[in-house]
Amino acid sequence: MTLLTIDGTSKRYGQVQALDNICLDVTAGSRTAVVGPSGSGKTTLLRIIAGFEQPDSGRVTLNGELLADGPAAVPAHKRGIGIVAQEGALFPHLDVADNIGFGFARGTDNRDKRITDLLDMVELDRTMLKRRPHQLSGGQQQRVALARALGREPRLMLLDEPFSALDTGLRENMRKVVARVLQEAGITTILVTHDQAEALSFADQVAVLRDGRLVQAGSPQSLYLQPCDRETALFLGDAVLLPAIIRNGVADCALGKVAVDSDHQGKVEIMLRPEQIRVITDASDMPHRGRVVEVDFGGATCTVAVSLDGVALPPILIKTSSVALPASGDRVRLDISGKAHVFVR
Repeated sequence: MTLLTIDGTSKRYGQVQALDNICLDVTAGSRTAVVGPSGSGKTTLLRIIAGFEQPDSGRVTLNGELLADGPAAVPAHKRGIGIVAQEGALFPHLDVADNIGFGFARGTDNRDKRITDLLDMVELDRTMLKRRPHQLSGGQQQRVALARALGREPRLMLLDEPFSALDTGLRENMRKVVARVLQEAGITTILVTHDQAEALSFADQVAVLRDGRLVQAGSPQSLYLQPCDRETALFLGDAVLLPAIIRNGVADCALGKVAVDSDHQGKVEIMLRPEQIRVITDASDMPHRGRVVEVDFGGATCTVAVSLDGVALPPILIKTSSVALPASGDRVRLDISGKAHVFVR
């Protein structure tokens, strides 16, 4: 069942078209991530959903209730939407208990019990109830902010880059905690982030914005493996892009004959993710071989640059395990797993 519908929503700031006819459905109980480069319109979209901005045109509907019809809009405080900002935005003069309790409606029954229940839900120790925000780590502050937002029992939760200020290891752990808490609470969630890997791992649906337009929306797997264009492919991760000619479901390219996911015939551009390519040390002179020109050691995952024989293309960058890592200058062959994705020119 669809909980949130964004239909033909546009927003302009002076000469800048921040959003251009955005249409997006969000399923009840799901997690949607909105990603895009800086200036793509993702924060504007979040603010329109929250009610902090009004669209110039288009409609926003939540669970059958019309929240915005062009500039005519329901005020933010009447929408039943929770939001967790990048910095948590806790009140510095209130302790953890009062910050969480601030999210409750006036006269809430069993206030203390609800506060401790929410603290348990976000996996914080009850000894923290009397601490002030400055006595908490960044991750702890974000959990308190989430608990406060959950206290309002929102129909929809908006996360505005809530993990970006955290260290890498903590960011991943917090992302898992937040996803689990929201899933167990059955709350539909929209995450705005500039981190593509974060979006792919967090969400059931990923929506890519570019220049104020919705370029593509779908499951993380479909967008990563079957992006609609080369710009989206490169935005979502490393990609090997090659010209090719397809005949009968097989592409003839610089890597040899590669199976493809399209029945298109003729000249195309194909995409492979680097992890689909396996580097095998091979000193023979068979076709479609190459030479390692650079090795970038990165621990568990390393990057190997391979210059292909007889091909006027830049070296191909391949992600590979550090086990049996070839050395610069080694002769190698490249084996392909799975199918290449096709961009029709």
